[in-house]
Amino acid sequence: MSFIAWNRGKLTAIVLFGLFGALSASGQVTLRRALDVDKDNKADFTVFRSSDSTWYTLKSGGGGSAQQWGDPNDDTPTPGDYDGDQKGDVSVFRDSTGFWYTINSSNNTVTGIAWGTAGDEPVARDYDGDGKTDPAVVRRSNGKMTWYILGSTVGGRAVEWGIPTDFAVPGDFDGDGKFDFGVQRPQADLTAPATFYILTSTGAGSAVQFGRGKDIVVPGDYDGDGKTDIAVIREGDNPDDPLVWWILNSRNGNVTAVAWGATGTDYNVQNDYDGDGLTDIAVWRDTTGDFWVIRSTDGGFLNVNWGTHNDFPVAGYDTH
Repeated sequence: MSFIAWNRGKLTAIVLFGLFGALSASGQVTLRRALDVDKDNKADFTVFRSSDSTWYTLKSGGGGSAQQWGDPNDDTPTPGDYDGDQKGDVSVFRDSTGFWYTINSSNNTVTGIAWGTAGDEPVARDYDGDGKTDPAVVRRSNGKMTWYILGSTVGGRAVEWGIPTDFAVPGDFDGDGKFDFGVQRPQADLTAPATFYILTSTGAGSAVQFGRGKDIVVPGDYDGDGKTDIAVIREGDNPDDPLVWWILNSRNGNVTAVAWGATGTDYNVQNDYDGDGLTDIAVWRDTTGDFWVIRSTDGGFLNVNWGTHNDFPVAGYDTH
């Protein structure tokens, strides 16, 4: 896996086998913090530039920063709050070695942790509910999918959930502040309906049919109830076709459909950019370097120019 490999989200992940506000008292907060470097409860706009291996961040509170970090040919971006200071840390998972390299925002120190092996998929989230991002990987082998979690409070554990052809979809689906194990299972015909299988932190399992196998999964708390909503993006057949976001609201079971973005140029970057506790539908346009956000606070549009062609929008890490 690499920065480059994740540029087209699900389309590339098929080859490789491969959000959360102050109003919600759940693990959703940790996903916003992963992109909130100035601790103002809003996700910041961040891109990674492979030409100089630099993370460029435009802070919602004002100003910007640039941090060289990672090998674009070997690393996957894994932003998160690993030190628990409520700020996003710059972090990568190195595929060739299974090491996690993180710059801790609390004291600017660097940590290197061996957790995983070549070919694993990083799925770092807060699985034990202590407010810190836990290094975690999914391993597909011997006809099964195994989740290996290095919890910051409970140590290492392994959980079998899924089969090798599934896509990993971690989320806090029950709203208890701990991330759960989820997978999207496509059929052989990727245009056929897909099924989501969820194993919550309490041990409860469930199955929900939603979307199609080729849809891009874009988890987030779009209705603000503190639970991850199952959501997908459906691309069109032509580059100019709109991206259609399909969201299954956990609050009431209703389905929302929103056309936002273009198939040929845009990457999903959903997160909480206005700080109201709901995930905002958002895309980054590669041709212009523009972020386009639908604010959940008032339904208005936010357009921010940040980045340039061939950058990787780091918020796209929460894509499967």
